[in-house]
Amino acid sequence: MTLVALPAFADNYIWICHDGQQALVVDPGDGPTVQHWLDQQGLALTAILVTHHHADHIGGVASLLPRLQGPLFAPAEAKLPAPVTVVAGGERLTWAGHDISVLPVPGHTLGHLAYLMAMPAGGPARLFCGDTLFSGGCGRVFEGTPAQMNASLQVLAALPANTQICCAHEYTLSNLRFASEVDPDNAALASYVQQCTQVRAQGLPTLPSSLGLELQINPFLRCDQPALINAALGRGAASRQGDDVFAALREWKNSYR
Repeated sequence: MTLVALPAFADNYIWICHDGQQALVVDPGDGPTVQHWLDQQGLALTAILVTHHHADHIGGVASLLPRLQGPLFAPAEAKLPAPVTVVAGGERLTWAGHDISVLPVPGHTLGHLAYLMAMPAGGPARLFCGDTLFSGGCGRVFEGTPAQMNASLQVLAALPANTQICCAHEYTLSNLRFASEVDPDNAALASYVQQCTQVRAQGLPTLPSSLGLELQINPFLRCDQPALINAALGRGAASRQGDDVFAALREWKNSYR
């Protein structure tokens, strides 16, 4: 099952899984881009997954419906037309023989979902996490609370370490600049910065990442680590408790340039 990160807009990725005949598309914010790619590849569109309601994730859904030959799964907040099947988390879906678990991950938006697609023969699962988890970072907390977002990230952090992280934006280098400031003695992070800088210089995506890597370098998954706790306390964290550490780091990142 081939995985494709299809660029859209300035920095979005529309994730596509296909087997050479049929394709599943995640968060098609740009309909014409998806249609052109499907036409080039000669693929049937047989499923759409939506993580949340922001326009750069759902803007192309309506234009794709005439060619959709299968289900459209989305949270209620997306307010999409039929034939949408509303999911809220906890569901088990199936596409092309693959099991897909729906995970509720509120924070960026209140109804935000992530989709975990199992791979055969024990291969690494693919996590389509929208704007909840990024490589080296996480999404802004627009509708939920910092505590909700931190809890959602901990749900994702508990997945197997080899899980592929398929997030929706190429924010990696920007995130790593911030991460390097708050966690300057992290050798794994310094190595990853070099790797991603070289990859982007070639015009290639830094994604997918892996959960095991993110647990080493992503400050928002490391709020229990002394270096991150101390950095957060230096930015006014109310306590050493995880939610307070996360809230201070996220607020710092909001204004970081």
